[in-house]
Amino acid sequence: MTALTDRTDDRWDDGLIARSRHKAAGQDLDDGDDGGHRADEGDDALVRAVSGTVSGAGNDGGKVPAPPLSPEGRALRTRLDALRQLVGLSRTRLDGKTLAEAGRVLDEAAARRGLSPQHTVVAIAGATGSGKSTLFNSLAGVQISETGLRRPTTAAPIACSWSDGAAGLLDRLEIPGRLRRRPRETSEAEALRGMVLVDLPDLDSAVGAHRDHVDRVLALVDAVVWVVDPEKYADAVLHERYLRPLAGHAEVTFVVLNQVDRLPGESADLVLDDLRRLLDEDGIALGEHGEPGATVLGLSALTGEGVGELRELLAQFTQEKGAATRRISADVDRAALRLRPLYVAEGHSGPEIGEAARAEFEDRLAEAVGAYAAGLAAERAWRRNAGKACGTPWLRLWRWYEGRRAPRTLAGLAALAAIGGRTSVTEQVPVEEEVTARQRVEQAVRVVADEAVTGLPEPWAQAVRETAVRGAERLPEALDELAVTLGAAVAVPAVRPPRPTWWPVAVLGQAAMTLLQIYGGLWLVGQIVGVLEPKLMPPVLLMVAGIIGGPLVEWACSIAARGPARRYGQDAERRLRQAAAGCGRARVLEPVAAELLRYREVREQYAAVAGGGSRLSTTRQ
Repeated sequence: MTALTDRTDDRWDDGLIARSRHKAAGQDLDDGDDGGHRADEGDDALVRAVSGTVSGAGNDGGKVPAPPLSPEGRALRTRLDALRQLVGLSRTRLDGKTLAEAGRVLDEAAARRGLSPQHTVVAIAGATGSGKSTLFNSLAGVQISETGLRRPTTAAPIACSWSDGAAGLLDRLEIPGRLRRRPRETSEAEALRGMVLVDLPDLDSAVGAHRDHVDRVLALVDAVVWVVDPEKYADAVLHERYLRPLAGHAEVTFVVLNQVDRLPGESADLVLDDLRRLLDEDGIALGEHGEPGATVLGLSALTGEGVGELRELLAQFTQEKGAATRRISADVDRAALRLRPLYVAEGHSGPEIGEAARAEFEDRLAEAVGAYAAGLAAERAWRRNAGKACGTPWLRLWRWYEGRRAPRTLAGLAALAAIGGRTSVTEQVPVEEEVTARQRVEQAVRVVADEAVTGLPEPWAQAVRETAVRGAERLPEALDELAVTLGAAVAVPAVRPPRPTWWPVAVLGQAAMTLLQIYGGLWLVGQIVGVLEPKLMPPVLLMVAGIIGGPLVEWACSIAARGPARRYGQDAERRLRQAAAGCGRARVLEPVAAELLRYREVREQYAAVAGGGSRLSTTRQ
C-alpha cells in the first residue's frame, strides 16, 4: 500500500477535514451531491459541464446560470447527439461488442453531467523509476506520495486537489477519502486552483491490480502527464499500449522527460529530439509553433529545474477549463475511427438500386412468370377470334363440326389444340418447368441484391442480402399464382378480344361473297331443271367470284389483323410483366430500398460524428 506522510495538516480526505473547514467558515458543503444526480438538466447541461462553461459556486452543489455554449461545446453537443442516434439506428444491425466503444463514450460523457466544470483532472503516469511521484510531490509543494528505491512504490491512485468541490470527480475515479490530499497553501498553489492531480501506480508494474488502476483512471481523467526518464523513454510498453492508442488525445497530453539533471551538456536536447521523433511515429501531433498538440518538455523533479515551467503550463491549461471538452471530443474521434469500416465504403457514392438492375430484375421475373409466352398466346387468341369472325361460313361450319367430333379421340384433342381449343386452366405445370422458374426467381433476387450492396460495408451488405432473401421466400409461389390467374386469363380470355372498327365491313364482305355463291348456285340449278334460260357463264362466274372472294376477304382480314393482334399481345404481356414486377417490388425491391435508406441515415449520422471534430482531432492521418 502507499505510504502516507504524517503531516496531517496537509491531508485532505474530502470528508471530515474538508467539512470541518467549511463549517468553520460558515459554508455548507455536501460532497456526496456534486450535481451528479441531476439527470434531468438535459443535453445542454451535459455539454456545458464537459466543455467547462458551467460555472460553480465554489462547492459541490451550488451553480450559477451558465453562459452560452462555446463553439467547441456546440460542436461536441452535435457530435454526441449524432453518436447517440447512430448507436440507436445500428443496434439491430450490428452486434453489441461493435458498438461498445461508442456506448462507453456516451456513458462517460453522461457521467460528466453535473460534475464540477471548474475542475480539471490531470493524471501523472509513467513507468517504474521514472520519478512521477517525485514530480507529483514537487507540484503539490509537499510530500504526499512516497518515493524511494522500493518498486513499486505507488500502489493505488492518490489525488491532490487545489480547491474544494471535486468530490464527485474523485468518486468517479474511485479514489477513497483517505487517499485525497490538499497541497501546501502558497502563491504558486493559487495559480493551480481548479486542478485535481492524480498520481498513478507504475504502468509497467508486475502487479496486475496496479495496471488495472492505471487503465481505469486513464479512461476517465481530463488530461495526462506522461513522465519518462532518459533510460526508458523509448519503452515499448509505454508507446505501444498507451501513447499510440491515445494519439488522438494530443491536446490533453503532456510528455515530460524527467531526470534531465543526469544528462551532461547537450544530451538532454538530443534525448528530447529523439523523444519527439518517437511521438511523431506514434501519430501524436506535437504542439509546436502555435499548433494544437501534445506538450513536450524536459525537467528535473529532484532539483526543480523546469518544474516551474510545467506548473505554469498546467495553470494555464486548468484556467482554460476546456480539457473535458477536448478529452471527450478525442474519445468521439477515436470511436468514430474504429467505426469507420462499418459505415463508410471507400469510393462508393451512395447505395442504391440502379435502373439497369431494376429492369433486369423485372425481366427475370417476367421470364419466370411466362409473360412473353402469355403475350404470344393472347396474340394468337386475337388472330384466332379474327379468323372466326372473318372466315367463310363454310370454314366456320367445318370448325364447329370438328369441335363436336374431335374431343372424342386423342388425335382430336391435338386437332382441337391446333385450332385454338381452350385447355384446362388447372392443368399442372411440369416439375422441370416449376424448378426452372424458381431458380430464375432466386437468381434474379441474388443479382439485384449483389447490385444493391456493391461497395457497401460488410455488416450492412449482409443486412441487405438477408432482407432480399426474406422478401423472396414466398415470391415464387406468388408468381405462380399470377401465372395461373392472370396468365391464363390473358392466354385464354374469358371474353372475346375487342374487335377493330373494320370488322363489320369484313363480315359484310364475307356475307356478300356467300350470297354470290348461293345466288350463282341457285341460278345454275334453275337452268339445269329448265326453269331458267340456259346461260351457263353468268352463274358460274358468280359462284367462282364468291368462292374466290371469300378466302380473299379472309386473307385480307388476316393481314389487317396482324397489327392489332400484335398490339393486343404486347398489351397482355405488359400487364403480366407489370403484375410480376409489382409483386417483386413489394416483396424484394422496396424492403431492400428501405434497408439502403436506413444505411444512408446512419451514414449521415456517422458523417456528423466523424466530421464535427474540426481542430480537436489531432491524430496524424
